[in-house]
Amino acid sequence: MNLKGLRIGFALTGSFCTFVKVIPEIENLVKEGTNVIPIMSENAQSIDTRFGKSEYFMNKIQEITGNKIISSIYEAEPIGPKSLLDALVIAPCTGNTVAKLANAITDSCVTMAAKAHLRNQKPIVIAISTNDGLGMNAKNIGCLLNAKNIYFVPFLQDAPIKKQNSLVAKMPLIIPTIKEALEGKQIQPVILGANE
Repeated sequence: MNLKGLRIGFALTGSFCTFVKVIPEIENLVKEGTNVIPIMSENAQSIDTRFGKSEYFMNKIQEITGNKIISSIYEAEPIGPKSLLDALVIAPCTGNTVAKLANAITDSCVTMAAKAHLRNQKPIVIAISTNDGLGMNAKNIGCLLNAKNIYFVPFLQDAPIKKQNSLVAKMPLIIPTIKEALEGKQIQPVILGANE
């Protein structure tokens, strides 16, 4: 499937260690000819960490996409009534955001973007990055795996010995997942082995 000309929302939440793996995928989407509309959660846009300063990431993403970051619930709400996106990617998607999506909690710009976008029966692609994916959040991931119009980037246990509950999506599979999701299909396999 050709993505050229499509409007893809790309939302980042606070799994800060994963930003360096996600930004190249934003660049790849732009190279595919999509109009990438960036969205950043309130934490992602305001917290500096050992992985980098929020201002650096915001500037980099705006430079790559050529678009201003949607950074508030107010700015995200029109995504629904104006049908602004063909697909919405949430990458990285934290366990906190997974839990909110699974329980219909809309208290951030990213969860508002998701709620607004789902109103139009269009796909949301989730690339999880969470230390409790096989812990308390396993039930929420299971709920979303079975939800209409929600698709997962294939994921794996990233550190099964040291962090048994941790799950991370394979970020280079974001674009293939989007292409399948736009045709109403979940890319397979969704759960990867350690060497995949």
